Amino acid sequence: MTTSESIYSTDVLHPLTKDEVAARVAAGQVNIVKAVESRSVASILRENILTRFNAIISVMLVVVLVFGHLADAMFGLVMIANAAIGIIQELRAKVALDRLTVVAAPRATVRRADGDLEIPSSEIVLDDLLLLDRGTQIPVDGVVVETTGLEVSEALLTGEAEPVSKSIDTPIMSGSFVVSGTGIAHVRAVGDDAYASQLAAEAKQFTISKGELQVSINRILQIVTWLLIPTSALLLWSQLQSGQSISEAMVAAVAGVVAMVPQGLVLLVSVSLAVAVVRLAQRQVLVQELPAVEILARVNTICVDKTGTLTSGGIAFDRTVNISGSDLDESSILGSIAAADADPNATMEALKAAYPTAEPLTVSSAVLFSSTRKTSAVSFTDGSAWLIGAPEFVLSPEQQARLGDQISSFTSHAQRVVVVAESTSDSVAAGSPTLGRPAFLLVFSEQIRSDAADTVSYFHEQGVEVKVISGDAPDTVAAVARSVGISPIVAFDASELPEFEDPEFQRIVAETTVFGRVTPEQKRDIVSAQQAKGRVIAMTGDGVNDVLALKQADMGIAMGSGTGATRAVAQLILLNDEFASLPDVVGEGRRVVANMERVASLFLSKTVYATLLALAIGVVGLAFPFLPRHMTLVGMFTIGIPAFVLSFESQESPIRPGFLPRVLGFAIPAGLVAGLTTFSLYGVSRMDRFGFTIEQSRTGATILMVFLGLIILHDLVAPPSRMNRLLIASLLGGFLAVLAIPAFRALFDLTLPGLEAWAVIIVTAIVASVILKLALALSRKIMLKRLGDIDSLQ
Repeated sequence: MTTSESIYSTDVLHPLTKDEVAARVAAGQVNIVKAVESRSVASILRENILTRFNAIISVMLVVVLVFGHLADAMFGLVMIANAAIGIIQELRAKVALDRLTVVAAPRATVRRADGDLEIPSSEIVLDDLLLLDRGTQIPVDGVVVETTGLEVSEALLTGEAEPVSKSIDTPIMSGSFVVSGTGIAHVRAVGDDAYASQLAAEAKQFTISKGELQVSINRILQIVTWLLIPTSALLLWSQLQSGQSISEAMVAAVAGVVAMVPQGLVLLVSVSLAVAVVRLAQRQVLVQELPAVEILARVNTICVDKTGTLTSGGIAFDRTVNISGSDLDESSILGSIAAADADPNATMEALKAAYPTAEPLTVSSAVLFSSTRKTSAVSFTDGSAWLIGAPEFVLSPEQQARLGDQISSFTSHAQRVVVVAESTSDSVAAGSPTLGRPAFLLVFSEQIRSDAADTVSYFHEQGVEVKVISGDAPDTVAAVARSVGISPIVAFDASELPEFEDPEFQRIVAETTVFGRVTPEQKRDIVSAQQAKGRVIAMTGDGVNDVLALKQADMGIAMGSGTGATRAVAQLILLNDEFASLPDVVGEGRRVVANMERVASLFLSKTVYATLLALAIGVVGLAFPFLPRHMTLVGMFTIGIPAFVLSFESQESPIRPGFLPRVLGFAIPAGLVAGLTTFSLYGVSRMDRFGFTIEQSRTGATILMVFLGLIILHDLVAPPSRMNRLLIASLLGGFLAVLAIPAFRALFDLTLPGLEAWAVIIVTAIVASVILKLALALSRKIMLKRLGDIDSLQ
């Protein structure tokens, strides 16, 4: 293989001048992506204001303002507050993400008249000369005009895992990435005319894709929406039939409908995710998709790349062992080999530092390293030629057997061994170097991250399985894994893996914790095999050989110092390169999911009892037991304030499957007990024999509903923490203060009950709490019987 080819120094292909660049920018021939890097302000405003429930509440607000009392329109303030809080929090998240995205934005190097410039990929113009080296994600379409062993992976475009060798005049496609060699490409298509614009915009967009949390809540909201129309019609008809005026009937119907709408549920989900994004941004974690926070909380297997995750990626040269049996000039040979590599990786950089040479031998041809071949080769004009690579890929079986103990003495201590063997000039020039006499063992040491052991320990404690997938020797990888506490160590050489379709492949993947000598497509297949068994997989990586696995995983996590290709496909980017940041992400995700489960249970219990009351009142034809202002008061003390507080409590328990069944398993019995109890008390109080006025009956229903709401809250957080007990006591005290202060009683149209009425309300609440506990216990038993043991599904 020749060292390099070039046709770029022609009259047509030349580095662009500033004027030529400016002319192309003015003509729109620039790699500008229409999609923005985060949600626009208009999008945030639209999605927080123009919602289905805001439209319903706005109509109800107009009805009350036209037919009712201004105090009954207080629920409109809740709608405005919900929208304002959501907008503010999402704008904070947008600002935080935009700042971090600038740091992680894809960049490219172009050759222009004033030199080689590193610029954002969005500033590449038509006819630019794009410089390519290992790890470069290609953001435009073009044609190769210079190449030095250039190989490109088009796997993300075609699904073909084998790298494609690029010679002069061959096209390169945006969305592909360089796996080895260097080159220069003449840019032929930019912006919307190239694939990369769509790929990069999709990777960077601040999206709200649908995790299980949001899918479940959206399903609930659809059901509620369908119930609103017939229920409101029935309620309005019944109120008119009960002898109320049109104004009174309209206001009563509004009270029933407003109570059914879980106004703050969607808000709290979005706000909680947005707050998590902001918190993680402060820890230098860039969340490229909102559900990433939730997904990582559900991960039960994390696959890590050794280099860059468990180790810092830094390589230190340790020693050279001459195994040739003759007196070779190692300084000249190894110094020349290191100097010959035009695109050195970390290993070759360490060798170059160990063997600096002012007069290296002249290169005649070379085969550059790629993660698929695992070898490289070089020949010099003095006639010598050398093959360099891992022992398994350089040595013959007989040589491996002879040198095995010596090599294992290094790899068992987490050291990396590279073999240098003699080859022939003709075979190197042909691109297929042959194996000759082994000459040297080069021993390198890796620096293990100081935080790796603690992070692995955290995942083990949380029941998350950790697997190491690396291109290095299995013994080396196992030694690193052992040093950071991964247990048990079951190592496997991926070069001996059967095909993906073979059932044996699934068994090996399930039983193995450390994989060595893994190719990029095998990394992807290992992730796929675990997903096929129902595992939720996170994958970390920083190199081009990790891209396929990152794309396949449920959660792709890239290091900030990683290649542009890895950052583009990942959902999370650890900008500080710290593996120890992942427990923070898991903690935020668990906090959001666990708290949203409690919050959703709280909101939906209100929806259930409001729907039950509306239907029951509609059937029997009584006046509705609440005014809109009463429901605002009940919602504030039993739903709004506690839900907001609960949504930010810390939670560390693992996430279990079955979000929606558990929410409904709590909300339905709780809502039914609260609704039936309130309806019964209110119905009895409306009997003529007791002589209660409508105001007194509504006051009693409001007090009972607040008491029942606080009982539901207590059961929801059981066993309550000290802060939970303080919260419930504060809510009860606040409500009693409203009853005690005449101005508030007048505002909310309440009367102060007598002692007998208080006794009846309290006894009713106590009886209802007993029934509620029995109903919840029965509901849990039925749910477990239908779903099986939920814990076993983890």
